[in-house]
Amino acid sequence: MLTTLVIGLREGLEAALIVGIVAAFLKRNGRGLGAMWIGVATAVAASLGVGAVLWALESTLPQAQQEGLETVIGAVAVVFVTGMLFWMNRHARGMKRELETSAGAALHDGGALALAVMAFLAVLKEGFETSVFLLATFRAAQNAGLAATGAVLGILASAAIGYGVYAGGVRIDLARFFRITGAFLVLVAAGLVLTAVHTAHEAGWILAGQQRTIDLSWLAPNGSLRGALITGMLGIPSDPRLIEVVAWLAYVVPVALLVYWPAKRRPTAAGALRLRWIVAAALGAAAVVLAAAVPAAPQPASGTRPLIGGGTAELSGSSLVVRQGGATERVPLPTGTAATRAGADVTERSADGSAAVDGPATVTLADVAAAAGGRLPVGLNPAQDPGPFTATWTATTTTTAWTSGGVLVDARRTAVTVLTITGGGLSTARSLTVSGADAPMLAGWHVTPAAATATAAALVAATTAGPEHTLWAVEVPIALLIAALAVTLTALRIRRLGREPVSAPSTPAPRTRSTPYAVK
Repeated sequence: MLTTLVIGLREGLEAALIVGIVAAFLKRNGRGLGAMWIGVATAVAASLGVGAVLWALESTLPQAQQEGLETVIGAVAVVFVTGMLFWMNRHARGMKRELETSAGAALHDGGALALAVMAFLAVLKEGFETSVFLLATFRAAQNAGLAATGAVLGILASAAIGYGVYAGGVRIDLARFFRITGAFLVLVAAGLVLTAVHTAHEAGWILAGQQRTIDLSWLAPNGSLRGALITGMLGIPSDPRLIEVVAWLAYVVPVALLVYWPAKRRPTAAGALRLRWIVAAALGAAAVVLAAAVPAAPQPASGTRPLIGGGTAELSGSSLVVRQGGATERVPLPTGTAATRAGADVTERSADGSAAVDGPATVTLADVAAAAGGRLPVGLNPAQDPGPFTATWTATTTTTAWTSGGVLVDARRTAVTVLTITGGGLSTARSLTVSGADAPMLAGWHVTPAAATATAAALVAATTAGPEHTLWAVEVPIALLIAALAVTLTALRIRRLGREPVSAPSTPAPRTRSTPYAVK
C-alpha cells in the first residue's frame, strides 16, 4: 500500500503541478479554464483506458504469456520511472517557470485549442506512466486491494496539493520533495527490475542464472510486517536468484550514483568526459573478460557404448550399429518420440525386425516340450502327433535406442523366439513361443547401466550448462558492449559540442512555438 501511495502521490503530483501552475497562470491573465479542463479530462480517460486494456489483455492470456506481458510492462515501467527520476533531478527547481513559459507560448500562438492540447499531452504522459507503473506494482503486490487503495490515496493527495498550488496557499520545495521520494522510487524500480527478471524466467525467456544466492527469510519472513515491507514494497524475495541479484545491483548502483552524487563533488566538463571514456572502456573490458573466461558447456561423448556381456552399440547417423562376437549389424531407426531416460530428456526410437535362429531342423516330442518350458503345448496329442517334426526357428526383435541429438544414451534389444513345427502327425503347422532355458533362442542385449547413467548425467549437465554459458558468455557481454557503445556515443557527442564555436546572434532570435513537452 505504501509503495503505490508514494507512486500515486509522486506521479500524480507531477500532473497536478502542471495543471495547477497552468491554471494559476491563466487566472492571473484573465483567461478561462474550460479548454484546459477538457484536455485534462480527456488525458485522464485515455490513461484509465490504457490501464484497463493492459489489465484485461493480461488476464485473458495463458500463464506463460501472462508472465511475458508482466515482464514487458515491468520493463516499460522501469524505463518510465528512471527517465522521470533523471529529469526531475535536473529540472525540479525551474519547473514552474518553464511551465508558465510554455503556457504563455501556447496561449499566444494557438489560443484555447493549443492550451487544451498542451494540457492533454502533459497529463497523458504522466497518466500513461502512472498506469503502467501501477499495473506492474499491482502484479507484484501481495494484496491488490490495499495496493489500489494506496494508489487512490496518493493521487487524491497529489490533487489536493495541486489545488493548493493553484489557489496560492501551498508552497512546496519541489527539488527536495522529488529528491526524497526519488530515493524510495529507485528501490521500488530496482524491485521491478528483479520482478521482471523473475517473470521472464517464468515465461521461459531466461533459463539461466537461477542459482540460489542468499537466504533472506530472516529479514523478510512470510506473513510478517517486515516481510510485507521488503517483499511487497521493494520486490525483494526471501530467496533471490543469481540473475535477480545481478540485475538489482546493475540498476541500483549506477542510477543511485547518477541521481544522488553530491553536486559539489561532481566532475568538471573535462572530467565528466574522461569519466565517460573510462566507463566505456571498463564495460568493454568486462564484456571481453566474461566472453573469454566463462568455460564452454561440456558435451557428452558421442562414441560407442558397451553392452552387457560384451560388444558395443554406436549411433551412426540415423542408424544404430551393433557389434557382437565379430559380427556387425546396422539397424535403421525411425524418428521417435520425446521421452525421459535416466533423468535426461531424450528421443525414444524403436525398430521392429526379424531374424533366423540357429536350431535343429528336426525335433522330437521331448524337444518340443523342452522348448515350451517343460510341458507340451495345449492341443498337441502324443498319441496322434508322435513326431518327429520338421522345425523352423525364427525370432521377432524390437530394437530401442534413446538418443539426444547425435548422442546415444541407452539402447537395448528384446527378442522373442518362435518354433514352428510340421509333420509328425500334425495336419497343420503349429507355432509356439520358445521359453525353455536350454532351447535355441536369439539373445537380446542391453547397454550397461553404468554407461547409460553416466551419459545421461553428462547430457543433463550439458543441458544445464548450455543456457548458463549463453547467458554469461554471450548475452551479458553483448549487453555490456551495447552499454559501452552508448556511453562512447555520448562522450563523442559531448566532445563535438564542446569544440563547436559559440557566437552571439546579430539580431534577436524569433520567438518559436514551445512544445507541450517543454515541461519535461
